[in-house]
Amino acid sequence: MKTQLRWYSFRWRILILTLLPILTFGGYIGWRLHLATRRLPIGSGPAGPSVPSGPFNTPWTQRQVVLLGLGDSVTRGFGVPEEKSYIQLLSSNLDTFYPDMKGKDLSVILPHLKMLNLAQDYTTTQQHINQQLPCIPQYDSEVYGIVVITSGGNDLIHDYGRSKPVDGAMYGCTSKQAIEWTGNIKKRLRTILQRVTEKFPGGCQIFLANIYDPTDGVGDPQIVGLPRWPDCIIVLALTNQKIRELCDEYANVHLVDLHAEFMGHGFHCTDWWRNTYRKEDPGHWYHTNIEDPNVRGYDAIRRLFLLQIVGIIQKDLLDEKI
Repeated sequence: MKTQLRWYSFRWRILILTLLPILTFGGYIGWRLHLATRRLPIGSGPAGPSVPSGPFNTPWTQRQVVLLGLGDSVTRGFGVPEEKSYIQLLSSNLDTFYPDMKGKDLSVILPHLKMLNLAQDYTTTQQHINQQLPCIPQYDSEVYGIVVITSGGNDLIHDYGRSKPVDGAMYGCTSKQAIEWTGNIKKRLRTILQRVTEKFPGGCQIFLANIYDPTDGVGDPQIVGLPRWPDCIIVLALTNQKIRELCDEYANVHLVDLHAEFMGHGFHCTDWWRNTYRKEDPGHWYHTNIEDPNVRGYDAIRRLFLLQIVGIIQKDLLDEKI
């Protein structure tokens, strides 16, 4: 005779089936909270490439030279004291804090250097046209310009998914939308480059940075509390492609590759199993707001710009024999 099963004979199965989704969901939430609140190692010491001392042994020119900064908070120096911003370090190294860079700044080899930084926090390419270009003086032919620009990053990340993506505030857009909108970024950047060049009839060299990736190529901004953006890596690549095209278009415009140098120093800097892992320096180079560098990040940016400037401008000025 078949024995009828009583309800309590299923109690372990019921308990497991009840607890399993709860534990799974709880584990997922706990992991997300861990990722959002963990303290990533910043590291210590010099960040980024080394800079040779040879080019700084003798002055390059006696001309008046202007170091002009344009763009967003990266060039403005958000999150660090002014003397540790990359443009200030380009002009005058902070010897006590960066002893390995002593004597390796533009004031050493450009004795008549002046600096003007017009960059503003939270600004986009269109705001750079509207608000910064009108503030650039019209220089005379005796003045030589060194122009450093970070522009376009805020066009991508605004409005952080809080509103529908549009041109100039693209967060969350599709790759299809980005084809047109990154083309518009390129047009606006071209306007900036052309108008800046016109301000320096005595000549200028422009150093335009591309845009870094805090997700280290993974494309998961949600781990720090931002909305998911499935196409973010594609959109970033399209934007950086447009920036590279502009640098190739003008003889006096040069790419500063922040994207490559910062890869492996973002959200996943401690992920030793990824091919982006920097064993020699797995430090996190971003500020707590995600989008700007920290102190070591600014140091790395300074070195990248300086190496490009040395490679281009030293020859340009010495050839003048002035």
